[in-house]
Amino acid sequence: MSCTSLKDQIESRYKVKMTQHPPFQFNITARDGRARCGVFNTPHGELITPVFAPVGTQATVKAVTPAQLEELGATLVLANTYHLYLRPGADIIEEMGGLHAFMNWKGPMLTDSGGFQVFSLSQTRKIDEDGVTFKSHIDGSLHRFTPEKSIEVQQKLGADIIMAFDECAPPYDREYNRRALERTHRWAERCLRAKTQSSQALFGIVQGGVFPELRQESARFICSLDFPGHAIGGLSVGETKKEMHTTIDVVNEILPENKPRYLMGVGSPEDLINGILRGIDIFDCVLPTRLARHQAAMTMTGRINLMNAVHSRDARPIDETCQCYTCQNFSRAYLRHLIVSKEILAATLISIHNIYTLQELVQQARQAIREAKFLDFSSRFLENYRHLSQ
Repeated sequence: MSCTSLKDQIESRYKVKMTQHPPFQFNITARDGRARCGVFNTPHGELITPVFAPVGTQATVKAVTPAQLEELGATLVLANTYHLYLRPGADIIEEMGGLHAFMNWKGPMLTDSGGFQVFSLSQTRKIDEDGVTFKSHIDGSLHRFTPEKSIEVQQKLGADIIMAFDECAPPYDREYNRRALERTHRWAERCLRAKTQSSQALFGIVQGGVFPELRQESARFICSLDFPGHAIGGLSVGETKKEMHTTIDVVNEILPENKPRYLMGVGSPEDLINGILRGIDIFDCVLPTRLARHQAAMTMTGRINLMNAVHSRDARPIDETCQCYTCQNFSRAYLRHLIVSKEILAATLISIHNIYTLQELVQQARQAIREAKFLDFSSRFLENYRHLSQ
């Protein structure tokens, strides 16, 4: 079968278009303080920001179908370059028409570079100026990622937004962060030279640990390369909330206003609000589905541990104000029964609720920004939010 006929078959079967090439323009539509609403154009539709992306590490958001994600209001999904490179392989996904067709997701997609997983998951690794040699966490086989290899893999995967290959250093080691920062900058330039697909937006990543002067240096350098968007990496890896907020403030003072800002790997409700308050546009995190698999439900006022015995006779839904499918149809008692019985439906129903909660939160944040009420909205939310599970 020719490449053209395969492409036509995939587009017809999955109702996706594989040839659109928009300019990736970002337009800010409303502001309230540093918080802003915007529209970022991609080949698979507009992203209305602020936006939260559920994580589909293995080309699937765990326990939830693409149709359910769409019903929940998700507009952006993240997939993982490292994991998909190892299994099933970028060549197979490319042959299947790219990630959108492979997992039947019609909206915008983002892939990370694989850098974080190379440094955090591989059994052993060796870093040099050219790249990283590492062993697979699956079978111990030897592999090598360079900036050029990361871009090659991401281009085969075909996401709308792809990321530069970077080195994520431990947050408190200044000397390591200095070396990693300089290497990340050189690798960013190589990623730009390696990218050939106009249908993908390559974002640069700001690193530097918890050190303001390194973050400033990194932000200035990454901005000088004129990426269509910028990410803040190396956060939510053990630093304090205050250090996270300071880092966002320092970086966003430098990042340009007219390009989207992406805070990588952050997704608790209070972190979303604090990020939006500081001018962040895009978020992603495994948290809503990971918590669901560990019996925890997110609400607008804090987490609920559904395993607690107090819920065994509780006829209420997780959240009586929530309009998600789970809360409209099932009690806490039923969900606890599923958990105790080790039924896989528990993970699906709680994931549906958790993802809906974060989508509703960013929707409310967008509306508050449009009405110039976000400062009041965020203050009330943070005042009422509890950090510990009930």
